[in-house]
Amino acid sequence: MRGGPAKTLRMLDRRTLDEIERLHREAVDFCVVTIVDGRGSIPQIVGATALFTAEGLAHGTVGGGKLEVACQEKALALLRSGTERSRFERCNLQKDLQMTCGGEVALYFEVHRRDLDWNVAVFGAGHVAQAVCRVLVELECRVRCFDTRQAWLERLPNSPKLEPCAVAQFSDGIGRIVPGADVLLMTMGHSSDLPVLVELAARNPPLGLLGLLGSDSKAAIVRRQLKEQGVSREFIERIVCPLGEKIGNNTPGEIAISAVAHLLKARHERFP
Repeated sequence: MRGGPAKTLRMLDRRTLDEIERLHREAVDFCVVTIVDGRGSIPQIVGATALFTAEGLAHGTVGGGKLEVACQEKALALLRSGTERSRFERCNLQKDLQMTCGGEVALYFEVHRRDLDWNVAVFGAGHVAQAVCRVLVELECRVRCFDTRQAWLERLPNSPKLEPCAVAQFSDGIGRIVPGADVLLMTMGHSSDLPVLVELAARNPPLGLLGLLGSDSKAAIVRRQLKEQGVSREFIERIVCPLGEKIGNNTPGEIAISAVAHLLKARHERFP
């Protein structure tokens, strides 16, 4: 145990930041545990950080031993919890953990779960989707973009917030939608949008906004065809088409701005 004052604050090092970025990129839920204050003899310095996934310790340390075991148990409980994003706790090492040292630590738990983030699934990586993704990566959200064309996926912006996903057919991406995500359909056209909607109706995953790029006439055709295929009225009525606020012109950039404005408005209505 390290004795004496425990006030030396250590910032996140490059390896920890890289590991956080990797976990985000690979869509792995994790909890960051940081010693934010300490008194007396404690097993690590203030600022020490550990990353825990459902599999256990992924990176770093808050000192090992009983303290780290307790932190891991708390981190896993938070990862399994409902909507809790963070927690602050103080721990007396001797009284609470029966450790021989007499120190005390303050711990901050920060949960990173994709279903707690603002997630957007974009089907299609064409001209409008390219512009939409470039706007979205500037916001506090996480984006998965699905397309059958690798060349178009390679044109997407390089960002840890964006995951390009190659699929054999667009409906293959449905299983990778984060629960509660907003879904935008902007594939090559009606013939590739419709199968995704049919499959979404069949699986009925929990979604936020379900938006379809197109015109009023396209909306009427899609709704009629979905009804003919036995899709429920409830599902059909939740489809937002045309997607986008009534601003701007029909260039990809301005369509993207109107679509993202629509997303932001819908998010605010859900989480005022």
